[in-house]
Amino acid sequence: MKHISLLVLNDATVTSIDGTFQILSRINDFQKYQGKPPYYTIELVALESQTAINHGLYTIQANKLLKEVTHTDVVIIPTICGDFNKIIAANKDYSDWIIQQYHKGAEIVSLCVGSFYLASTGLLDGRKCAIHWAAANEFSSMFPAVNLITDKIITDEQGIYTSGGSYSYLNLLLYIIEKHLGREMSILAAKMFQIDIERKTQTQFAIFVGQKQHGDEAVVNAQEFIETNYQEKLTVDELSEKNGVARRTFERRFKKSTGNSVIEYIQRVRVEAAKRQLETNRKTINEVIYEVGYSDVNAFRSVFRKYTGLSPIDYRNKYRS
Repeated sequence: MKHISLLVLNDATVTSIDGTFQILSRINDFQKYQGKPPYYTIELVALESQTAINHGLYTIQANKLLKEVTHTDVVIIPTICGDFNKIIAANKDYSDWIIQQYHKGAEIVSLCVGSFYLASTGLLDGRKCAIHWAAANEFSSMFPAVNLITDKIITDEQGIYTSGGSYSYLNLLLYIIEKHLGREMSILAAKMFQIDIERKTQTQFAIFVGQKQHGDEAVVNAQEFIETNYQEKLTVDELSEKNGVARRTFERRFKKSTGNSVIEYIQRVRVEAAKRQLETNRKTINEVIYEVGYSDVNAFRSVFRKYTGLSPIDYRNKYRS
């Protein structure tokens, strides 16, 4: 039997707290139907008996105060919403407790952008972490020591689990259930809650937005030039020359600032432009490919699949009305 401490952080989202509580509670019901004892003891743990969340819209009653929980098997950090720096500061009193529980052997499960809070404890330094694609740039700026993963929706490293995407925390819960109770129970939960158990990536949902809050003016100028002229034939030599920087230095600075090589950045901008066209107009696939700057159809299809997980035609069929 495992004790679950579901933390009620200030400005957590009610859906991630209640959804987690409901799913894990139902696992105990499934156990009962199979003639087995309950597997989880689930408690809402907070600093105070009542905690306001969603900017005061809801109030959640805790089962236990943090100071009353000296040992737990699993710590769940819910999704948070708002200014991450302010939320981290408002919840700083959880930090030492989380670290202590991890060193005592507890598993740490972070839901979506709850990883901002987990990263603030230092437990993610040097480890992999999944994050919602829209928060990736901000996360990288705040926590450069974390190995950010933006394509996968789940990471599992040394007893610390993270998920990327608001409701992909449901997939992480299925993953945890499978580790604890086996594949059969995880499949049963997926069927009962109608969760796509096979979803492994968030690439098809991601919208590429280049990181520009890095302070390197030459790189920002190059990014803006790429985004304005992606249909043209662009080369690293041309971009470095335009900004008066030697090619090797330019490539190094660009990668450090944006997290992408120059060529990757051009590819991602072109793919994003193609996605918008595939979603909204009736041009042929080849017309779209040529209009975003590619002359080699096969090369574009390969790049498009790399960043979306889908072929151009599959993407169009999925997202065009």
